[in-house]
Amino acid sequence: MVLRQEHKAGEKGFVDWAGATIPVQDPVTGAIWQAPLFVMVLGASSYTYAEATRDQQLTSWISAHIHAFEYFGGVPRLLVPDNPRTSVSRACRYDPDLNPTYQEMAMHYGVGVVPARPYRPRDKAKAEVGVQVVQRWIVAALRHRQFFSLEDLNRVIRELLDKLNHRPFKKRAGSRASLFESVERSALRALPTERYDLSQWSRTRVNIDYHIAFEANLHSVPYTLVHELVEVRATPATVEIFHKGQRVASHLRGRGRGQVFTQREHRPKSHQAHLEWTPSRMVNWAQHIGPHTARLFERILEEKPHPEMGYRSCLGIIRLAEQSTNAATKDAQLHVRLPHRGGCLLPKMSPFVTRS
Repeated sequence: MVLRQEHKAGEKGFVDWAGATIPVQDPVTGAIWQAPLFVMVLGASSYTYAEATRDQQLTSWISAHIHAFEYFGGVPRLLVPDNPRTSVSRACRYDPDLNPTYQEMAMHYGVGVVPARPYRPRDKAKAEVGVQVVQRWIVAALRHRQFFSLEDLNRVIRELLDKLNHRPFKKRAGSRASLFESVERSALRALPTERYDLSQWSRTRVNIDYHIAFEANLHSVPYTLVHELVEVRATPATVEIFHKGQRVASHLRGRGRGQVFTQREHRPKSHQAHLEWTPSRMVNWAQHIGPHTARLFERILEEKPHPEMGYRSCLGIIRLAEQSTNAATKDAQLHVRLPHRGGCLLPKMSPFVTRS
C-alpha cells in the first residue's frame, strides 16, 4: 500500500534535476555542450519553475534555488531534494548530513531541508511528475531549436514555462498558475531583504608556512594553527577561514592564480623581525658603526644577483656587532669605581668569594 500525500499550501517545494539536457553551441569554437535542467515544484499548486544551468555543480544548484524563490515571490517552509552531493554530504535514511553551503542558503531563507530517502522516489513524487511535465512541454518543444548561449536558452524556457503554468488541468478546473495565485502565493514566506551571498565550504590543512591553499592561491592564518584542520568559506568577494567554529582569518578573494595573501600579524615575531630588514635599513644601520661598514654592506648587497641573497651576511655582521657591544657592556659592569683607592677601577668581587 502507498500513503497518499496531501500537501498544504506553502509547505513544501520539491527539487530535482531533469534527466534530459538541452544542447548549447559555443558561438566561437562551435563546440556543443549539454545544459542540465533544474526543476522545482510547489506541493499544493504544482506551480513549476525550470532553468537551464551550466552544470550540476554547487554554484549552479544554489543559484537555481535563488532564482526559483524569486520566480515564486516567496519561500516554502520545506525543501525536498534528492541526494546529490550538492545537497547532501552523506546520505542516510534517518539523519543525512547536508552540504554546508546548501544548509547555509536554507538558513538564510528560513527554509528547512528534508532530503528524500535514498531509492524512495515517492518521497518526491511531485518533483518526479514535474520533471516529466517539463521534459514533455519544454525539452521536447526545443528539440529542433539551436541555442548559442545559456541566456538565450533560459529566455525561451521562461516563455514556455509561463505557458505550462497557465495550461488548464485535465481533471480539474483551473491551472497551476490560477491555483498558485488563489491558494499558495499568500502562504509562502516572504523573501529576505537581501539575496543570499553564495558561499562555498571546504576543508583543508594548514601548511608549515602557515598558509592554506585555495583555488591555486595561498592565504595566511595565525602561525599557531600549523598542521591544523580548518574550514574555508569562500564568497564571491572574500575567503574566510574557521577553526573549531571560530573565524581566524579573512582575505579578499583573488581572481588570478599563484597569488599570496599574507597578513603581518599571522607571522611569528621572528619572521616579522626578519622581514623588517630591508637593504636601505641595513645600510643605515651600518652608517652608525662607520662609513667603512656602510660601504661593506653596500658592496655585499650590490654583488649579489638579488639583494636578499646578501641578507644573511649583513645580518651576521649586525649580530657580531651586537655581541661585541654586549661584551663591552658586560666588561664595564665587572668593574666598580672605588674612591678610597685613588679612583682606579678594580675588578668587582663576587659576593661568594672571601678575601684572605
